[in-house]
Amino acid sequence: MVSGIGMTSDRTRARMVERLKARGIQDTLVLAAMGRVPRHVFVDEGISVRAYEDSALPIGFGQTISAPYTVARMVELLFQGRKLTKVLEVGTGCGYQAAVLAQLATEVYSVERIGALLERTRARLWPLMIRNLRLKLTDGTKGLPEAAPFDGIIVAAAAPQIPSALLAQLAPGGRLVIPVGERQQQLILVEQTEAGPVQRAIESVHFVPLLEQIQ
Repeated sequence: MVSGIGMTSDRTRARMVERLKARGIQDTLVLAAMGRVPRHVFVDEGISVRAYEDSALPIGFGQTISAPYTVARMVELLFQGRKLTKVLEVGTGCGYQAAVLAQLATEVYSVERIGALLERTRARLWPLMIRNLRLKLTDGTKGLPEAAPFDGIIVAAAAPQIPSALLAQLAPGGRLVIPVGERQQQLILVEQTEAGPVQRAIESVHFVPLLEQIQ
């Protein structure tokens, strides 16, 4: 992985991980993944000194990189000690969460609707040489049927309701983590059981909206 200096150093990243533990993130594999991925390479150089703050940061195109706690919380909910073979991320953004997921799952597919953002993200990911991550430009509300089913789906934008396509692409026993709502959003965990999908509200969140149009 790519090391930095000063406020982008390995030591600063280690302090971020300690803060995540203090806020209740318990999964040691998730914490280790957060400690390995250099968040500063996923933001513009001008704000890289803020990369390990627990706050969302702008990445252009009206999008943001989620705060480290938010990423860790969603990833922990998705895994919960399980070994996941195939994961879908909806909303690649700058690629940070996809890189974290790739530390934990056998295969990660990540979809993004903004072409120029996706190309910038490809360039940022290239030096990291993540072999098990595949990116695609597409409408994330439709999921990625050609690669389904997934035993984990994580959505990095808020939908007014859970897209039916994503539920249909969830494998038996799989989990979906998604922000739902408009002005007031809740992070929802969906588990695909034998009796059908079971939903549980986790906590209040704030995300950019999940949109359909490919740009």
